[in-house]
Amino acid sequence: MPAIRFRLNGVETTIDADPDRSLLDVLRAELGLKSPHFGCGAGECGACHVLLGDRAVTSCDTPLWSVADKDVTTVEGLGSAERPHPLQRAFIAEQAMQCGYCVPGIIISAAALLKQNPSPTDIEIRAALDRNLCRCGSHNRMVRAVLHAAREIAAP
Repeated sequence: MPAIRFRLNGVETTIDADPDRSLLDVLRAELGLKSPHFGCGAGECGACHVLLGDRAVTSCDTPLWSVADKDVTTVEGLGSAERPHPLQRAFIAEQAMQCGYCVPGIIISAAALLKQNPSPTDIEIRAALDRNLCRCGSHNRMVRAVLHAAREIAAP
């Protein structure tokens, strides 16, 4: 099998795996990352979102070959327990999580939005998060958390 090289959370990574395997499967099974979750397996729920460059993509239907020489970022790469990303801090502050299953994908979608639009409106946030399914009913708190993070990022 050919080796696939890409940058994972800022670190050069090489993996010998079937290039047609899903990125999600490789991230979880081979590289030990747990934030992207398997949800629907069809790219419809957003639980498996990762950043590919500056875009949120569904890793369950992204073949490994397609990330060669690209930047892939998971929630683990956004921040840490010691230095959380503003979105991670805001989700905690706004109590924007219930079960947490969808939250990593939602945070990734929000991070992609804030990279493209650092001052989004409520409507723009709702549109950006629309591809992420959450059964817990935390959407309003999640929108508040993204607005909270946007203000924090914009503050000098």
